[in-house]
Formats: sequence, C-alpha cells, structure tokens
Amino acid sequence: MLAALLSLLVVLAAPAPFAVESEAVDVAVDVAVDVFVGGEGGHPVYRIPAITRVAAKDGGAARLLAFAEGRGTLADVGANDLVMRTSDDAGATWSAYRTIADVPARSLNNPCVVALHSGAHAGRVLLMFQSYPEGKNETVVTEGFGSGAPGELICRTFVMHSDDRGDTWSEPREVTRSVKREKGATSTATGPGIGIQLARGAHAGRVIMPFNEGPFDRWRVYAAYSDDGGDTWMLGDVAPNDDRGFANEVQMFERADGSVVLNARQHLGAKRRKTAVSTDGGATWSRLADVPDLPDPTCMAGILALESGVVVFSGCDSETRRALGTLWISRDDGRTWPEKLLVEQGGFGYSVPVALDASTVGVLYETAGYKRIALRRVTVPVAAATPAAR
Repeated sequence: MLAALLSLLVVLAAPAPFAVESEAVDVAVDVAVDVFVGGEGGHPVYRIPAITRVAAKDGGAARLLAFAEGRGTLADVGANDLVMRTSDDAGATWSAYRTIADVPARSLNNPCVVALHSGAHAGRVLLMFQSYPEGKNETVVTEGFGSGAPGELICRTFVMHSDDRGDTWSEPREVTRSVKREKGATSTATGPGIGIQLARGAHAGRVIMPFNEGPFDRWRVYAAYSDDGGDTWMLGDVAPNDDRGFANEVQMFERADGSVVLNARQHLGAKRRKTAVSTDGGATWSRLADVPDLPDPTCMAGILALESGVVVFSGCDSETRRALGTLWISRDDGRTWPEKLLVEQGGFGYSVPVALDASTVGVLYETAGYKRIALRRVTVPVAAATPAAR
C-alpha cells in the first residue's frame, strides 16, 4: 500500500484528459451510489473497501455489508478504525455509518470479509484485519510475535464475527500466531477485500483468507485457512516467486474443479497481474506467473467466482494510472479474459466485486482522489451469475 502512494495520489486526483486505453463498453453499467464519503460519519477519509452479501432472513431481502478503514488522514497507518454500512435493497440505499472496531493507539487496516454458507457456523460473517501501533507502518514492524505490549513494533492480526447479518459483532480476537510465520515475516496483510469458503472437493467447507507478508518491497503471498468455520486457523506455504517481481495484495477464488486460484497485485515486475494455483485447498501453490490479459498499475484489485466457470475481475485498464476502472469477464474459470465493461473512466483505486442477483454484480471502488468509495451495478452479459457466488 505504501510503496508508490504519493505519486499515485497525484495521478488519481488530477483531472487529466481521458485516454482511451480501454475498448470496454459501458452500456451495462448503472449509476454509482456513494457508500463512504470523506467527512461523513465521523472520519475525514475512507479507504480500503470490502463487501459481502448475506442471505435473506425470514423472507426478507439479502443484505450487503460494506466495510472500510475510517482514517484521520490519507496516511495508511494512523488511528484508523473499521467502519461498516449495510444495504437491504441491493446497494440503492445504505444504513448509517457504524464504527465496529476502534482500538486506542492502534491503527486497524486491511479489512477482509467472508460470509459462511456451510458448516456449523453457516450464516456467520467473519471479518479479519491487521493492527499496527499508531503511526508505525509496514516498513518498521519486526518479525516474531512479541509479548502483546501495546507499543511493540509488531503487526498483529485479529478476527471478529457476526451471527446476525452485521447487527452485532464479537470482540476482536487475536490470531497472529496462527496466520504469521515467526521467522522471516515482518508485516502481514489480509486481502484486502474478501475471503472465500470452498464448496467443492476434498476441502469443501474450508475458509480461506488471502494474505501477503513482508519484508517491505519483498512481499510474498499465501493463504491462511480454517476447517472449523474460523474457530482455529492454519498457515499455508507462500507461492514461489517467478523471478519477475513480487506479488502482494491478493484475492482468491475457487474453480469448478475445486482448485483455488490467486490473483495478486504486482510489484517491481511486468505491469500485469500475478497468479498461481493451489490443488490442496490453499496449503501450497504453483509458481507465480503473469496474467497477460490483465494490466496492473500496481493497485489492489478484486476477483469473484460466480457460476458455470464465470469469474469477474475488477481493476484498472491501465499500466500506469489508477483510473479506467473495468470489469473483466472470464467464462473459462479465469484462464482467459476476453470480455470487459468500463465501470469508471476517471479515478479508480482499490475495488471489490459482489454478486447482487442472478445477472448483476456490484463493484465497490475508491474514486474522486480517495474522497469517495462508491458502488456501481454492472449487468453481466448472459445471465450466468448467481447469488451463490463465492
């Protein structure tokens, strides 16, 4: 998040002429609805979106739960809180802002959410995130677990849950020792965005949270996973680097055959997304490789598996700018990406897709120089998407 923030802020905020780097057509895209707006809800800045959809209750509507870091400034690590809003009408209107996690003298970062669809905790929503000492970022935190003292230069990971569709939340529970390597890892970061729960194969029911770990500038990606609905967590191996840069902020999806695919932001390599495949539920990975169809200006992006091999990817259709927000569509489980729809021709930062109904995806994304996080509805051509998306 920090490596190129200052230069990218200038690019995102500037009213530069629209360069037609994308041939995407926006006829299937609806009007954007603001979800988090800087200066509203008690925080000057909102960044790092996450979103999930939870099932209807007692014949009512499905609910969207959207999350962000509530910040005092644009700095990645300050006195950040975690903030939530909900929608019961597919994103048309939103509830009041709610701060659901606020730890004095700590910065809360990288929200990553998953709604469980099976197992003993079916219906539960898990939210995982990191905690830094206020004002201390990933360049200065150290390896190990420390003693738990408030000011230690340790990046810690917490999880909290809701069993009532976000109405109430458990207290944050620390899981650092389960999701971080004691040696060699300094910072850790979930997603940000979404986790997944597997539906197929030998590891059906497994919950997977995507992770990267420092040291800064030499990140590696991996999965932490749970086979008991998030009660306990295990640490997977890192995906081997491909000698062409590094991967950091990462998202994952499940293919129809039960394998898991990661899609990660590149760093110091080709201006393309990076990918790897796991055939053992996220425990180990193939070597990282570039994705030729998906450009990357070094920005977090979102990915979501729908049904029948349809996968959508939200990101920037540019190698140089956080702009030209686009939704790519794959119909072969993410192997190729021949279709795309323009979502936002202006500034477009971090983004997360969510299934809204049988033919519609919502894209929650940063825009307007990080002044707003908005949701835009996108119709997926040929109704292949379903609310059972994982």
